[in-house]
Amino acid sequence: MRILVTYATRHEGTAQIAHVLGSVLREQEIADGKPAVDVLVVDDVEDLETYDAVLLGSAVYMDRWLRPARQFAQANAKPLMKRAVWLFASGPVGEPPSALTESPETAQLAEAVGARGYRTFAGRLRASDLAADERAGIRGAHIADGDYRDWHEIRSWGEEIGDALLASSQELPNRATRGRRSHEGARVPR
Repeated sequence: MRILVTYATRHEGTAQIAHVLGSVLREQEIADGKPAVDVLVVDDVEDLETYDAVLLGSAVYMDRWLRPARQFAQANAKPLMKRAVWLFASGPVGEPPSALTESPETAQLAEAVGARGYRTFAGRLRASDLAADERAGIRGAHIADGDYRDWHEIRSWGEEIGDALLASSQELPNRATRGRRSHEGARVPR
């Protein structure tokens, strides 16, 4: 089985999440053994045909996915519909992470690509990485620099995806048998 973990990032926080998910999936026994997992920036993905499953992620700013990730999902909606797909986003920061809810855009993209599920993870904040206008917004919200990502949660989600791929490995890539529920049992918006 071949799995693609692809992402758009602004300050490398989402890239780190993607690489951890890729590592977790490489460790899993799926279908005929250990899967081949590629972790690539969306701009570096040339062809989806060789992949059985795709995890697509983006940093989220002001409830919006980064443009490269949105464009990737839109341009590849048809081939993604033929694969097992999960979406992930990162961005909320603070103690507790502010607005750790699903962006409406995430739900729309999940529907457009036939995603099995999606997850939003807390992000990382380093004011030194931000543009002046972004720093002003963070100061106004009184959010301190910090890494708010829950690595245990991220790893667990990767393991759940591996388990879902193992359970459905005989059915891939037939979308009709994939079902419409996320790996957590929550209904994926339609």
